Formats: sequence, structure tokens, C-alpha cells
Amino acid sequence: MNLLHATPLGFENPFQSFWMAGYECSDQLNCFGNRVDLLTISGHLDQLDEDYKQLQPYQIRTVREGIRWSSVEKQPYQYDWTVVRQMIEKGRQQGIQQVWDLCHFGYPDDLTPLHPLFARRFAALCRAFVDFYRTIDPDGTLIITPINEVSFISWLGGDARGTSPYCVKQGWDVKYHLMRAYIEGVAAIREMDAHVKIMSTEPLVNMVPPLNATYEQQRKAALAHHAQFQAMDILTGRTCPELGGSPDYLDIQGLNYYYNNQWVVNEGSGNTFLPWGNEGNDPRWRPLRSLFHEAFERYGKPIVLSETSHPGEHRPHWIRFVAEECAAAIEQGIPLWGLCLYPIIDRPDWDHLDHWHRSGLWDAELLPGQSPRRVLYEPYAQAITASQRLLDVAFARKKAEQPRIF
Repeated sequence: MNLLHATPLGFENPFQSFWMAGYECSDQLNCFGNRVDLLTISGHLDQLDEDYKQLQPYQIRTVREGIRWSSVEKQPYQYDWTVVRQMIEKGRQQGIQQVWDLCHFGYPDDLTPLHPLFARRFAALCRAFVDFYRTIDPDGTLIITPINEVSFISWLGGDARGTSPYCVKQGWDVKYHLMRAYIEGVAAIREMDAHVKIMSTEPLVNMVPPLNATYEQQRKAALAHHAQFQAMDILTGRTCPELGGSPDYLDIQGLNYYYNNQWVVNEGSGNTFLPWGNEGNDPRWRPLRSLFHEAFERYGKPIVLSETSHPGEHRPHWIRFVAEECAAAIEQGIPLWGLCLYPIIDRPDWDHLDHWHRSGLWDAELLPGQSPRRVLYEPYAQAITASQRLLDVAFARKKAEQPRIF
């Protein structure tokens, strides 16, 4: 079956480039209760012009950005769009398409996902953002991610006590209330502008049982694997229909995949990771193309690899691996519309800000009293260029297979 034929008719690829860059825009409270503002810490807000200019050699004309809800709404229902306006204008000046996260892990000081007015406040924010954005760009393509990685932040804040609301054993409750807000937010966006595209950004994982697993271990691993789809099942109305989800509320599946996204579900001793290169030929490991296929089969929506990276010296090997898998997926007919290098600029750890991950195309050289200086990691840059050539070939092959219309 040619999966491209299953793509919704009339829904054209809205992205300016296949290769994308993501700027870390987290503004959440960390495990110590301190507010983290990575757009500022990374120096991106100070270096917008230069950050966008240096994307040009890498065929990147689309980026993921975030508004930082905690900065925009200091008082309930009062919004300060000054910084966001500057970001939009810089993007327009340089021909950069910005895909906007409205809630990238952080909330205003007076809100948590469990607050009774959380969904109402978020829907109001969504409505206000679209109204504001259209004063700058009345007719252009607007793509929004309402809430980033609901699955992850529900666990971090609801089970691991790593961020607001600092709970344990409340992961489902946090997820349920985040998805209530997500759905009300999408409804508000569509009321303002029916043409806005909604892109999810959820982790894509493979959860497996131990080797020689018992039936119960296999069952628990299968449940854990299926849980990755809970948030988008709610959004599309498959589950929790009382929240008002609909298949029309999801236009593009953004899937986040990192080197540690395939786990062995162990009891008591904690989960362990399957090596991303599968050097041991573990039968439980699955190619990324297979995981793409599973997600596409479930929702029938075009896919973007909305986050991917690897820390340290393995960055070049990782991007080549990812590109090979993306090329295979494209040649299999999966409608893969983008690959986002996330983060494009190095970032620090949320909880220990003196530790930088070295996971971007540009490392950050820290200078006293100055914005971090960008230092290109040459081996990664060379691997990206080679990977782009590989994907260009895959696209050309796929295009050649399409029937000609006379």
C-alpha cells in the first residue's frame, strides 16, 4: 500500500523547509521550585538575528519557537506580547517560518494544571495569541503546538515531583487536566481562525518487556507502550469523549525521538534503555521507521520528527542514523514532512544550570557578563550536510514513483 494515498486530501505540506531548528524555550519551575527561562539563558533572545542568519547554509527556513506563557501573562487575562512581537518581526525580516509553542512546560505563577481555572485561562491565552498574531500577519500560514509533550510533563509533574504541581501518583490526573486545556485551547484557536494548523509534539517510544518475560511482564510492557498514545487519543476523541476531542483537532503529528526512547520495562530495578544502534541485534528493538508507521496507522496524519538530538561526540552518528531511518520511511510512503534539530543551540540542564548538554549544532561558549557565544560543532555540521544529501535522494526517488498526469 502506498501510504501517501492515505494522507487527507487537500491538506498540503505547510512548512517552508523539511529541515527545521528548535530553540529551547522551556520556562517551567524546576525540581527546586526555581523558574527556568532557557530562551534567555541560551542567549537566543539577544541573538535572534544571528541565530536565524546562521541557519541559511543548512536549508533551514522553519523553526520551533515558544512564547513563554509565564512571561506573557503576569496577571490573569493580561498579556504582554512585546518580546513575542520582536521575535515574529525578526522571523519575517529573514524569511523564517516560526511554529509556535504556547505552553512549553511552564505556567504562570498562580496556575498549575490542577487549578480549576487552568483550562479557561489557557483557552483565553490561545484566543489572545491568535488575535495578536493576526495583527502582524493577517493571512500567512500559522502552525501552533498548544501544549508541548503532555505525556512527559504529566509524568514529571504528576509522578516524579520534578515540576509543578510537584505530585506523585497523580500523572493521569495531570494529563487529563492538561488535555482538557489542550482541547479547549484548540477550540478557541479555531473560533478565531479556522485555518490555523495544530501540530502535536509527543514522545515516540518503544516499551518492551525483559528477555524471556512472563505473560504478566509482557502485558505490563504492552500497556506502557500503549500509554504513549493517551494524550493524542484524548485530543482526537478516541478516549475521554466528555472532553470534546475530535480527529479534526490534530493536523500534524509531531513526534519527539531521542537516543533513549526505547526502554525495557523492569519491575523494582527501574527501566533500562535499549542501545539506539542495536549493536547486539536485540529482537525487541524497533527501527524508527517502524515506530513512524505505527503512529501514522493510528491517526492517519502527516508526521514531523519534531525533536531529535544526541549529546556530546555522538551527534554526527545519531543524525546519520536518524536520516537513514527518515529516508527509509519516505521511500515506504510515510508522509514525513519535517525533521527538527532540537535544540539547535546548546542548552543547560533544567535543574543544574551549570551543566550544558552539548547537544546542539552550536555549542555555547560561556563568557562572564555576556550572552553565550555560538561555536559550531563541525563534525555535526558535516554529518547534517551529508544527511541532507541522503534525504534529497529519497525525496527524488519517491517523486519519480508518482504517476504523471497529462
